[in-house]
Amino acid sequence: MPIFIDRRLNPKDKSLGNRQRFLRRARGELKRSIREHFRAGKIADIDSGQNVSVPAGGTDEPRFEEAGDSGRRQHVLPGNREFVTGDRVLKPGQGDGAGSKPSREDSEDDFRFMLSREEVLELFFEDLELPDMVKLNLKEVLAFRPRRAGFAATGAPTNINVGRTMRNSLGRRLALKRPKNSELEAVRQELEELEAGCQNDAASARIALLLAELELLERRRRVIAYVDPVDIRFNRFEAQPVLNANAVMFCLMDVSGSMGEREKDLAKRFFVLLHLFLKRRYDRTEIVFIRHTHEAQEVDEETFFYSTQSGGTVVSTALEEMRNVIDARYPPSDWNIYAAQASDGDNFVSDSQHCITLLEETIMPRCQYFAYVEIIDERESHIFGATPNGTALWHAYSAVKDNWPNFQMTRIAKAADIYPVFRQLFTRQPAAGRKGR
Repeated sequence: MPIFIDRRLNPKDKSLGNRQRFLRRARGELKRSIREHFRAGKIADIDSGQNVSVPAGGTDEPRFEEAGDSGRRQHVLPGNREFVTGDRVLKPGQGDGAGSKPSREDSEDDFRFMLSREEVLELFFEDLELPDMVKLNLKEVLAFRPRRAGFAATGAPTNINVGRTMRNSLGRRLALKRPKNSELEAVRQELEELEAGCQNDAASARIALLLAELELLERRRRVIAYVDPVDIRFNRFEAQPVLNANAVMFCLMDVSGSMGEREKDLAKRFFVLLHLFLKRRYDRTEIVFIRHTHEAQEVDEETFFYSTQSGGTVVSTALEEMRNVIDARYPPSDWNIYAAQASDGDNFVSDSQHCITLLEETIMPRCQYFAYVEIIDERESHIFGATPNGTALWHAYSAVKDNWPNFQMTRIAKAADIYPVFRQLFTRQPAAGRKGR
């Protein structure tokens, strides 16, 4: 086992060990602040920058000091005119703090600063144990495609625009009066006729002029190139965001009495991860929240996570409500439909059979992907984590999974268990393996 020894010298009046502990403590405060904002905020808010605060009292490095209120010490106290031996001293009404009363003493506020979107996502993904490649994919929201954007004077040879290059060459040759082939041929023909005829002083003088003119024309043709580097133009491309198709994400959650705060927090983390994945692939992503007990209804996000309403459990009501919303607002021809359902698995056996019918006949033929998450206790994960045993709803959904490759299900006991659901989601499904599509 390798052993690493840190031989770096401590800076003046500082300790590297204390500094590292301070950095871990500050990072923990940032994660705590983001978790609190995440619990109280909306799912879509995790995909933006956030204002976070760190307590000022936790920013000092630890150091050794004498304890003023403990230990044995010997000292002489001055006398007084108010107390005598045996008197009882009343306990002060407040401690060292100023309480709610105004004070003129200096105080320190909490540090508040803005975290960028990338920093927020990095802290949010830290305890989900996502692979680095998946983190990069989730952070990359827009997809870009090169599109024509005019011409450029530089570029790759494969991008040369021949038409624009020859157009520039023609304009330059006309402006600089480059001799044409017809002009040179006319001079050469006249020169040949004079040389073939009778020689006299006039003919000799004319021949001399034609030779000088021919030399001038040839020199101008050599100097003024037919195609000059300044004429060359390349096709220019710009990376523009691709306007993908629309996507809608259905969040279905059981809010019966057995779903506590821990279960809802895990479900919300799962919904956030799916939302980030969809936002990376699609330009427009909408979220529909459906909560159910013995009856289901579409609600807003605050009611979805924080309403105190409870009751029995009839899972089929949520699937029926999802079907009704799809029929009313989201035709599959125009929308990519994704669904994520979180439950503790409790349901009536007869209703579980009804859920199979709804999924097989109406839901799965319209969905791109359906993920079912059964939230269990950490102690139960050792028993049910890797076995087919489970609740009636788990057995019912297992039959659906066998028929539909785009239906995935798993059990979650802690935040680190969320990613295995997406490991299958990130794998491209073959087109021939999709039943009913």
